[in-house]
Amino acid sequence: MLYSMTGYGRAEQVINDKTFLVEIRSLNGKQFDIRLNLPTLLKPYEFEVRNILSEGLIRGSIECSILLKQNGSAKPVTINTELAKSYYEPVAQLAADLNMNTDNLLSVLLKLPDVVTPSTDVLSPEEWQAFQVLIKEAIKELNIHRKEEGKSLEADLLERIKNIQSYEQQIAAMEPERRKKIKDGLVRVLEENLGKDNYDPNRLEQELIYYIEKIDISEEQVRLKNHCDYFRQILKEPEISKGKKLSFILQEIGREINTTGSKAYHAQVQKCVVLMKDELEKAKEQILNAL
Repeated sequence: MLYSMTGYGRAEQVINDKTFLVEIRSLNGKQFDIRLNLPTLLKPYEFEVRNILSEGLIRGSIECSILLKQNGSAKPVTINTELAKSYYEPVAQLAADLNMNTDNLLSVLLKLPDVVTPSTDVLSPEEWQAFQVLIKEAIKELNIHRKEEGKSLEADLLERIKNIQSYEQQIAAMEPERRKKIKDGLVRVLEENLGKDNYDPNRLEQELIYYIEKIDISEEQVRLKNHCDYFRQILKEPEISKGKKLSFILQEIGREINTTGSKAYHAQVQKCVVLMKDELEKAKEQILNAL
């Protein structure tokens, strides 16, 4: 089974007097890259949250947003009296210089930065444990989405590999005719330049054997088949993250296709090589989305 790197997961839960909403989006990426938006209450746990996401999602470009809503009881606040006093003198002096009424000076002071701050609140151990279950639920939902996306991705990749092997079989069927055409071409060149009776047929056969060995593509065909079979085998393995391994196999498939093309010297074989390359490029584009 193949997993896509694209997915979406969402989970929401009330934990005591707090409502947490976790949303995770994932796109393809070479490594694990995350943008994390945390409420202040969870800042002390940022490292742990990142580890949970990394373990559950493995790879991809991740965007995780965690929202917090306080329910019910009001939270106490703290007034920084020393800061308020330091603000008072210049504000009062400014009001006097401008002949302004100072009756509402206290309300002005309370609105100045950092004079009134909410008291520090932290998650209890029980709330932290409950939140971990919640974020793992969002990860689970995202991975279910990835698995569904992976089904269509796997089907497309198998179709590409099937097409490549179909063209390889066409090349194999043309191999006897290709060899004969190359031999006939060499004989024709010799006859045109030396005359039909002016070359040694035995020496020609020796040279042909050497030359045809140099342009033989049987090894490339065997290796190409083995790579395609290995690609299918990896797809069947239970391992979740296999996109990089499959990408390496596609590189090896491309190497055999290119070598076949460089040795072909045959129009129809070259045509099949071009079609194989087209299928390979489509597979490479798709494999970028595989986990």
